[in-house]
Amino acid sequence: MFGSKKNIIPKIPYDPNTQRAVLKCSICNGEQVAGFKDKTTGKFTEVCLIRDEKELDKFMELYDLSSISKEY
Repeated sequence: MFGSKKNIIPKIPYDPNTQRAVLKCSICNGEQVAGFKDKTTGKFTEVCLIRDEKELDKFMELYDLSSISKEY
């Protein structure tokens, strides 16, 4: 019952020509959120909460990313 819910990363549309992958990090509590930032408007689209390296690797594999930038 508890703990059986898997962390499933939703597949949202991602265009590397107009968006870039970003890991938004909180200075206060260390929370990290992966998503995409529009290159022209700066609008951030949140995809998922990242709690450990395994989830970050899963996110990067799902969207075929080799690197991700951090923003604080």
